[in-house]
Amino acid sequence: MKQFLEESKKISREIATLSGEVKNKVLNEMADALMEHCDFIVGNNEKDMSAGRLGNLDEALLDRLLLTGDRVQGMADAIREIATLKEPVGRTLDGWVTENGLKIQKVSIPIGVIGIIYESRPNVTSDTAALCFKSGNVCVLKGGKEAEHSNIAIANVLRSVLAKNKLPEQAISLLPDSTREGVANLIKQDKYVDLIVPRGGEALIQYVSKNATVPVVKHDKGLCHVFIDKDANHEKAIQIAINAKVSRPGVCNAMETLLIHKDVAAYILPPLHEAYERYGTEVKGCDETRKYIDIQCATQEDYDTEYLANILNVKVVDSVDDAIYHIGKYGSGHSEAIISENYSIVNKFLDEVDAACVYANASTRFTDGGAFGLGAEVGISTNKLHSRGPMGINDLTTFKYKVFGNGQIR
Repeated sequence: MKQFLEESKKISREIATLSGEVKNKVLNEMADALMEHCDFIVGNNEKDMSAGRLGNLDEALLDRLLLTGDRVQGMADAIREIATLKEPVGRTLDGWVTENGLKIQKVSIPIGVIGIIYESRPNVTSDTAALCFKSGNVCVLKGGKEAEHSNIAIANVLRSVLAKNKLPEQAISLLPDSTREGVANLIKQDKYVDLIVPRGGEALIQYVSKNATVPVVKHDKGLCHVFIDKDANHEKAIQIAINAKVSRPGVCNAMETLLIHKDVAAYILPPLHEAYERYGTEVKGCDETRKYIDIQCATQEDYDTEYLANILNVKVVDSVDDAIYHIGKYGSGHSEAIISENYSIVNKFLDEVDAACVYANASTRFTDGGAFGLGAEVGISTNKLHSRGPMGINDLTTFKYKVFGNGQIR
């Protein structure tokens, strides 16, 4: 492990100095290579899917694991979009001249070696590798065992493009020791690794956060809410509440709890419940909710659960303040939304809710690097430092001060 990471650190200095033109050329070739080897990638993914079914992976996890021709196309498209983004390295972020004539420039630079630990979704291998390469970083990837064949296939395709361009293949690497002990070792290698990005289940995030000596940017659970205010447009409210839950229940930006103002509960709940029944959504609710629709009772534990499944909690609240309080108590700082035509209430919600992404009259499902125009993301950071929300190429840089003098001494 030490020798592997020492080499990664050495390579990072070469990758950091690549021009934008070279990086973009390689990225476009990577996108082409993914499509050329689509059948190879999907074939390896089928091995993982078969093993997942035999291992009784639930449907939400199987959906996250699945690669199809369309999904490989989406991976290639994301890389091409990343290639079109403005060069993140070497930007002058600020500059000034001091009283004694020192010229100071604050310039963006790559972070260095980034370890990314993730579960299930094999497209993360492609997305994060491309984002790290565009931002001049070396990535060390540790995917989940359930996607092992898929991750190896994707990484090998991308590495072959690096080799073709006479660049070190280890700029994109899978962790050679993928055991728990290997991960435990990786997160303590602060001499060689500059950042760890864990994304996945709560147990993984907690383990890495508690044990790492390398700096960590957490990509924690998405316990997201939508609040339907008394001044909401009912048609918008129903469309958004349906989309936020059922469009893809197994992802971190899906809604887990729907909050409804007491003044509109009687009108909104019956048509909403009817729609959720059509989509097979299991709905649980508070006592007030159950006055209007026949559902199970929601417990305090339910409100604190990220289901990642087609299950929804509903709670009737007295005011926007009650909604904000509930979100503050149970939310994970990921994505929260309000539906209202009253813009003083909207602004109050957007200002007071503490989350990476806060929405007015839109679905939480837009918290995504692609949807934000970032091409893709390493994950959705629930940290406040140094990155928050969808983590794209600019969040994979840091900065240094370049100071130009003319013989000044202090």
